[in-house]
Amino acid sequence: MPLVHSTATALAPHEYSQDELIAALLERWSERYYNPGRIEQFQRNVLVGSRHLALPIEAYEDLKGFGAHNDAWIRVATDMAESAVTNVLQSAGLTAADISIVVSTTVTGIAVPSLEARLMNRLPFSAATKRVPLFGLGCLAGCAGVNRLGDYLKGHPTEAGLMLSVELCSLTLQREDLSVANIIASGLFGDGCGVVLMVGDEHPLAAKAPLSWSHPRSVFFPDTERIMGWDMVDSGFKVVLSPEVPSLVKQELPGAVQGLLAEAELTPDGLDFYVAHPGGPKVLGAMQDALGLTQTDLQASWDSLATYGNMSSTSVLFVLHELLKDLPPAGQRGLMAAMGPAFCAELNLLESVA
Repeated sequence: MPLVHSTATALAPHEYSQDELIAALLERWSERYYNPGRIEQFQRNVLVGSRHLALPIEAYEDLKGFGAHNDAWIRVATDMAESAVTNVLQSAGLTAADISIVVSTTVTGIAVPSLEARLMNRLPFSAATKRVPLFGLGCLAGCAGVNRLGDYLKGHPTEAGLMLSVELCSLTLQREDLSVANIIASGLFGDGCGVVLMVGDEHPLAAKAPLSWSHPRSVFFPDTERIMGWDMVDSGFKVVLSPEVPSLVKQELPGAVQGLLAEAELTPDGLDFYVAHPGGPKVLGAMQDALGLTQTDLQASWDSLATYGNMSSTSVLFVLHELLKDLPPAGQRGLMAAMGPAFCAELNLLESVA
């Protein structure tokens, strides 16, 4: 079965505390919002301590229209992707030419040619490298991308591939939108990049890979398309974020996980660790309740949320990166899980083999 060999991350270049970001938003919105104290309350309730932004905070005022925001996304996203991919390849002793396939994902910018194609003009990938750009999967795309790459490597066991996620959520903020959804998003989402190197089980690096991957599972929940996503407006991406997300997690996630465990012939007691997307405090709390977990079980996700905010599809890759720093004992199994637009879930099983 395919294996996770290593990961790398890259943060957007400009870090701000939540206090600094709240002050900037209040400066813009307080005269137009009927109760400015609620803006700060929404920002505090997401339990985020700091975030990294693609641009200096004052530079966002100079961006006029979707085109300018998207041009900034392409520039910064490509730089971050190059940094993260270079680091993961160097740590593995590989070059870009050793990679057979690159799966990339984002939901915060549009690029044609796509991001991994632009990266191929900077790093010496083979001209025959397969490219699989994903768009529209939102927060679950980090896990979904790992699953699609794993699916490929099952059929190509001698090869190596990359799963790349770049999300620059700050460049989607609607500065004139005072809806509750947009105000919450302005306090919750951050910018980051993550990359995962996976290899087939006949690849030379397979013997040194710390985690095996198996049992990918995609679960679609019908008639939930207004739960989370974007409305496309003249100024770009306008957030759709329903307050029903936590209740939907409680309702739907247990069945999705039970289906995966049944397929793997495991019980919930057979899971030793969790790599969960940190969607927000209410979402993580709902996940704990739905699966009968404690905060300690999802501590890595809580810590990532507090340190970086929700970086959409990138966040679960940051949690995976932290897991590899403190690898569970060999034989322990874990669940990788994320949920996002549609509404739907993406899951898999990881097992420590090192």
